[in-house]
Amino acid sequence: MERTKLKYISTWYENMGRCREEKEAAFLPDKGEENYLLNLYPDVTYQTFEGFGGALTESAGYIYGLMNPEQKEELLRAYFDGNEMGYRLVRIPIDSCDFSLGHYEAVENAQDKTFAQFQMERVEKHIFPLLDDAQKAYGGRLEIMLTPWSPPAYMKTNGDRNHGGELKQEYKKVWADYICRYIKEYRKRGYLVRRISLQNEPKAVQTWDSCVYTAQQEKEFLRDYLWSALQENDLSDIEVFIWDHNKERAYERACEIIDGTTAHMVAGIAFHWYSGDHFEALQMIRERFPDKKLILSEACIEYSKFASDDYLKNAQKYAHDMIGNMNHGMNAFYDWNVVLDEIGGPNHVGNFCDAPFLYDRKKNELIRRNTADYLWHFTHFIKTGAVRIGLSRYSDELEATAFLNPDGQIAVVLLNRSAHDIRVHVRLGDKMAEILVKGDSIGSAVVY
Repeated sequence: MERTKLKYISTWYENMGRCREEKEAAFLPDKGEENYLLNLYPDVTYQTFEGFGGALTESAGYIYGLMNPEQKEELLRAYFDGNEMGYRLVRIPIDSCDFSLGHYEAVENAQDKTFAQFQMERVEKHIFPLLDDAQKAYGGRLEIMLTPWSPPAYMKTNGDRNHGGELKQEYKKVWADYICRYIKEYRKRGYLVRRISLQNEPKAVQTWDSCVYTAQQEKEFLRDYLWSALQENDLSDIEVFIWDHNKERAYERACEIIDGTTAHMVAGIAFHWYSGDHFEALQMIRERFPDKKLILSEACIEYSKFASDDYLKNAQKYAHDMIGNMNHGMNAFYDWNVVLDEIGGPNHVGNFCDAPFLYDRKKNELIRRNTADYLWHFTHFIKTGAVRIGLSRYSDELEATAFLNPDGQIAVVLLNRSAHDIRVHVRLGDKMAEILVKGDSIGSAVVY
């Protein structure tokens, strides 16, 4: 298709207030300009993008329950309405995680190996109401990823949900069946569970719910226990993701787990952002395992690392990481909690963090954070089924990623973390359109 126009929507902040501007530019014949170029190559294609989403934890569900109907509608519309952020994916913990009101397990009795006392009371109280309302706002079933933070305490070597520990040998089959039961409980209620990961952050010994797996242990649990359990429970359509931890060791974990015996079992590698960029690790995984999906399954601004009031820089960190991940092969993005309280909780071990929306319990006020504005520039414009295309840029001050949407339009996200404006000539074939990317701004260009 011939593309003749460009619409550029940008966001920046003045006096803590959000400013948004929309401009149009026409594509004119390229007269040989060599400077300030951002080249787009729609014929050079990479991975297909599956969509955006966030986590529905017990903490998020609890805070959601405190909000009034108007605030709930505002939150859900912002995230799940196709005309806003268009989330279609959600990640939900299997049993409790740090962002829970406390520990809970579906089965607490070590003797109940057939799960006769399996109960979902906490999930039904706090998570399902949020999930149900989110699906109404979305207008269909959201695709769910389930992830365990820890097996029940009695299944672990340390007898504790917290502080790492390992899965006992004698409980490996029971734990595999337990995960399958969780999936079936969701499906029995009509929810669309599409994928799981084996363990959240399997390298981390945390003060909250955690369990350690070496690469060999993770591989053996998948190959010798979980895979057969999925087949036996008619769950062969479930996508299984390995690692689900930071990028700095994602490549090594993929190489150690994926071989001739497990390749057909592994849908992809899930990763987090907490150890920094490591975009090259994603690129190496993409090159070595081209058929595997790469999904960012969790990201947030941790208050233990970053200042909670550094609004702009925190939002820019998000955009920088998303652009780098996309440009090195990411297929889907899951943010962490969709909403938290004013201090970044509740969290049963005080591990507070930011979220795109916070709810001030004292003021009864829903607060939209800068990260929500920055996320919008990706989630609103890059559609499900979009294919990343080639680009080249003239300066490292300008960060960019570009996708060809299913409708034929090109969406380009541009990030300027410098304080000064950047001039850009968007070049497509033998035509160019000129835009100005404001200092400390993010923008989305739609080429049509």
